Amino acid sequence: MILIGTSGSTKCDWQLVDANKTLARKSSKGMNPFFMDDVAISDIAKSLGSDILDHKSEIEVVYYFGAGCSSKHFASMVERGLSMVFNKSHLYVKEDIVAAAFATFNGEPSITALMGTGSNACHFDGDIVRQEVSGMDFILGDEGSRSHFGKLLLSKFLKKQLPSEIAQDLEKEFQIDKEEILLNVYIKPYANVYLSSFSQFIKERIEHPYLKAMVKQSVHEFVETYICSIKNYKNLPVHFVGSVPHFFEEIVNEVVGEHQLIKGIFIEEPIDLLVSYLIKKHYKN
Repeated sequence: MILIGTSGSTKCDWQLVDANKTLARKSSKGMNPFFMDDVAISDIAKSLGSDILDHKSEIEVVYYFGAGCSSKHFASMVERGLSMVFNKSHLYVKEDIVAAAFATFNGEPSITALMGTGSNACHFDGDIVRQEVSGMDFILGDEGSRSHFGKLLLSKFLKKQLPSEIAQDLEKEFQIDKEEILLNVYIKPYANVYLSSFSQFIKERIEHPYLKAMVKQSVHEFVETYICSIKNYKNLPVHFVGSVPHFFEEIVNEVVGEHQLIKGIFIEEPIDLLVSYLIKKHYKN
């Protein structure tokens, strides 16, 4: 029996699998070691419910792929938190881009772009997941992500650069001011989730030329930074995973065409394809 979890900063999807059958599905709060310690992570694991926790002594491996797990330090923090609950299981902890690469792999080398609350991209040949430019999170990177869209929107709002009708809608809907924005971005935890929450506001008004151009430029920056840095990128299919390619598909498609990329698959959540991949890998013998 294996347990598989894929987590962004906002949400974590879980599936409990025995042989080729999913026994339980669960969604929990996202787990990001940038913003929480091992005890908080264990508390989330404890919230998974009896459908999963009643089988914890039977779980051979917990495969966990999450935001913030790119370094040994943060991956170890997640391992410690999970081990407080799944103390009889082997723990396999990797960053979320690895889950996206596994989920989209169809037997041929390809590039996978992960664009959700944050963003990242990698090359996967079936053996090694390789990144030319690693993710830098919402302060230094995350171009093409929902948090980047939100950061651009609020920055332009504070600088009085938004079209008046957009600025008025933003003030009316969120009742925000400079003090509240700076408090949420610089003081409170989960600033990336706060920023990404404004992507729905943008999506609802995406036909406005200003917002469409803003989002499109952000996606261009993502492609130029993360995808174009990968060797031979124009000859490899590029798969897109996450809420951005799902909800802003038209814009992503435009950018794909302008960069002459080979379009692969678009999926919002990687969990089901990831489960299929790991079932084949784990139970191959």
